[in-house]
Amino acid sequence: MNKYPSNNKPILEIKNLKKSFGNNHVLKGFNLKLFEGENLVVMGKSGSGKSVMIKCLVGLMEADSGVIRIKENDITVLGQAELDLLRTEIGFLFQGSALYDSMTVRENLEFPLRRHKKKLKMEEDTDTLVVEALDNVGLKEAIDLMPVELSGGMKRRVALARALILKPTIILYDEPTTGLDPITAKEIIQLMRGIQEKYGTSSLIITHDVDCARVISNRIILLVDGINYAEGSYEELIRSEDVNVKAFFKQ
Repeated sequence: MNKYPSNNKPILEIKNLKKSFGNNHVLKGFNLKLFEGENLVVMGKSGSGKSVMIKCLVGLMEADSGVIRIKENDITVLGQAELDLLRTEIGFLFQGSALYDSMTVRENLEFPLRRHKKKLKMEEDTDTLVVEALDNVGLKEAIDLMPVELSGGMKRRVALARALILKPTIILYDEPTTGLDPITAKEIIQLMRGIQEKYGTSSLIITHDVDCARVISNRIILLVDGINYAEGSYEELIRSEDVNVKAFFKQ
């Protein structure tokens, strides 16, 4: 994919984000800008701080310092009601899918609707929204199955449908291809591209999968030693002579 022009206004911005656990300084001043309609990939080795960064972004973890802005709202100073409303504009595909095992596929997708539909004044009935979301990922026939009856790839598709159910403007993907076989991983990547093209979503993708980054990204940020070490398109980064960058893309 082509590098996304950076002269647009960012829809999401992280400035000087820091997070430590005792003497383990995981994020040391990380910066990021996600632009409207862009697929931005953040890559790094295991333990580099990718998951910590995304947890701070969605409020599952509190940063030590720094600024996180979503649509010009600094989430570190918002009240709970304002923060909850802002979160409805963000879809989150968890690593490992994180479906509720005791609920059917239908019930898993209805869960966020029950919490937020009235607040968002969504006019479509619940069944229509659930079927539409499953149709987007090619799984309408699985609507009444339990998670235990689904393959790993099907679980990931259902989790993606759940992330789409509130029609968010931003989607966060945490290791979307981890644990999947190569063929299924490619199918998930193509789904992600199709969703971005259909809905114009802005996507932040956390991954260590080089092939995923190659196919999906407009830009890539390498997270190394707690900072954004390098940034550019896939084509730019694979031509880099920097030792650390070359070592990463060698895999």
